[in-house]
Amino acid sequence: MHRYGTVAILVALLIVATSMSDVFLTERNLINVLRQSAGTSLMAVGMLFVILTRGIDLSVGSIAALGSIVCAILIQQYGAGLSIGAALAAGGACGLVSGVLIAFLKLPPFVTTLAMMTVARGLSLIVSAGQPIQMGDAGMLIVDFGSLSFAGIPYPVWLMAVVFVIAGIVLTFTRFGRLVKAIGSNIEAVRLSGIPVAFYTTSVYVISGVLAAAAGIVSTSRTGIGSANIGVGAELDAIAAVVIGGASLMGGRGGVFNTFIGVIVLGIIANMMNLARVPGYHQQVFMGCIIIGAMLLQYASNWFRR
Repeated sequence: MHRYGTVAILVALLIVATSMSDVFLTERNLINVLRQSAGTSLMAVGMLFVILTRGIDLSVGSIAALGSIVCAILIQQYGAGLSIGAALAAGGACGLVSGVLIAFLKLPPFVTTLAMMTVARGLSLIVSAGQPIQMGDAGMLIVDFGSLSFAGIPYPVWLMAVVFVIAGIVLTFTRFGRLVKAIGSNIEAVRLSGIPVAFYTTSVYVISGVLAAAAGIVSTSRTGIGSANIGVGAELDAIAAVVIGGASLMGGRGGVFNTFIGVIVLGIIANMMNLARVPGYHQQVFMGCIIIGAMLLQYASNWFRR
């Protein structure tokens, strides 16, 4: 249960979804599930890095909105390359501020990122004057990225795969990844070993901010409109995906593959409810119950392991 619980959940969901609808296993629907999961997956990877250090980042949804707005505004004058770079830099700056406050000033991650969530959402509303921003012809490159495919697979899904592969390599084969896990397992031991813990802690929040901004750009690519309303509640989806993937909120344990499965599980659940025509408000109730169930499963697996 401890090692394969997430996979078991995925298999069970696939069986249930297939029995509920003949449409579920069609190529078009499966591609749609992956496309809709792309933005959440980027935030989930960043959230995984943060949670591995025993932290939390509640600002990812708001940073996604800020990245969307920055990209949509700048692309009309400076083109796609510079606007994407500026959006990612804005996300990284938000993560840097949170990381410095948490790592160097020892502020609680929950409160700090909650404040950054408010700040980033407020900035996106101020910059956009609360109105959606059309990217126009200058944004066609980004719109094409969101709508076109390569080898039958949408570009956002390719991006999702690349991010997961890179994150897996970093966490498994690099010194940075091993130290991130070690900080979550025993921060005092890492500090006494002479490792600059504050630097690594700040770094994971920067990574989370950059990936959140990238998720905002991906969401914008699907509509061609930058909006300050993007990513509302997305931080809960990212946390849920990581927790369903078996990562411990106490830090030090979690993996990229299981986080990917957690993202797909959430995507399948949302797709099942849409196919069953479950109202949107009811879906929120189900999603909350699923998060609780995942936590109970994690607790049960740890109990049996002991």
